[in-house]
Amino acid sequence: MIHILGGGLAGCEAAWQVSRAGSRATLYEMRPERMTPAHKSSHLAELVCSNSLKSESENSAPWLLKQELRRMDSLLLRVAAEVRVPAGHALTVDREAFASAVTAEVSRAPGIEIRRGEVTQPPEDGVVVVATGPLTSDALATRIARMTGSERLFFYDSISPIVEADSIDMDVAFRASRYGKSMDGTDDYINCPLNREEYERFVAALLEAQSHTPHIPDDIPYFEACLPIEEIARRGPDTLRFGPMKPVGLTDPRTGRWPYAVLQLRQENLRADSYNLVGFQNYLRYPDQKRVFQLIPGLERAEFVRYGQIHRNTYINAPAILLPTLQMRREARVLFAGQIAGIEGYVESIATGLLAGRNAVAVERGEPVRPMPQATALGSLCRYVSGADPRDYQPANITFDLLPQLDEAAKRRMKHDKRARHAEVCRRALEALDEHLAVAAP
Repeated sequence: MIHILGGGLAGCEAAWQVSRAGSRATLYEMRPERMTPAHKSSHLAELVCSNSLKSESENSAPWLLKQELRRMDSLLLRVAAEVRVPAGHALTVDREAFASAVTAEVSRAPGIEIRRGEVTQPPEDGVVVVATGPLTSDALATRIARMTGSERLFFYDSISPIVEADSIDMDVAFRASRYGKSMDGTDDYINCPLNREEYERFVAALLEAQSHTPHIPDDIPYFEACLPIEEIARRGPDTLRFGPMKPVGLTDPRTGRWPYAVLQLRQENLRADSYNLVGFQNYLRYPDQKRVFQLIPGLERAEFVRYGQIHRNTYINAPAILLPTLQMRREARVLFAGQIAGIEGYVESIATGLLAGRNAVAVERGEPVRPMPQATALGSLCRYVSGADPRDYQPANITFDLLPQLDEAAKRRMKHDKRARHAEVCRRALEALDEHLAVAAP
């Protein structure tokens, strides 16, 4: 029997891969009997932060990882394509439709039994995939710490607000994608422009606003790729303008120029009745969020569907514990996948769930467990998880920095063409994946 702990992205993809291989799995999910600080429903695969699965721009690192997953028959990537909403070059989904569809697919897949209720310790028999995510319950996290022999690690993560579409003032805001780029030629984002005076007034109010959380220990960090906007603003008066509020490539039709700063809003669902404030994750008190964000032109009468929030995420010290196959070094029947292993990002969680599910089947059948080629995005991600410095381990997204560098001849040949270098890395990765899958095929 294969036990999969956690019904998030990694756990659902793992269970699907087990079913697809003709094996049986029990998928454990504690919700709705026990909810987390961030989840709102009982659906499997609920997206609690952004609704974006990142870039689909060809030959980017996120694109490469998605291409690998599609070639490996990822359920969640297929569902994402079915419930996609406009967002330029990003793969962005209707989060409710996505979770509902994944729940339906996993529920009717042969060989998968779903058990609701909290699991307080990993099963002592069979193969176990731990995919409990960053919001693992305290009881189970304590047991995992004992099993792995390492301390629990934490970082803080935060969520962006969502507003009702019809409360956005479109006489001020305008539709556009940065530099006019979108997947289908449409203007996918709503943009709220700020001049210098409006931007400085907004930053001043943001810095004066009160935190919803009374105190966050200094020794527990934020994840750098998802910093609260108030933390970004504390790093300097222009940090927001060069970060989530950068105006480059967005021409205000009223002036014919780029604004001084811009807030972008991304469609949240297929009905297009709500929009996410892109990059505006925060942990301000709710009244302060409303007051400060309504200073932004176009949002003066914004109605909030959801306010920004902060929650603590849990992950293990994976390099001290895991092999590149995601198995524990000292107990090979136990595998880890998703954010609890220090993976950051939706697609990265799906990817490690896919690999853990496939490898769990091999372990159950007594077959060799083959690591992914390092040339692939998934292989590089797993090698970071298992091979980074355990003394200073931090969660990671997929980037080209994790992938093998080109040889010196290729570097010289494409010295001044970064796009060509990235395209070559992607070509080699997909070629290595095809060879790996061909060997694995019956």
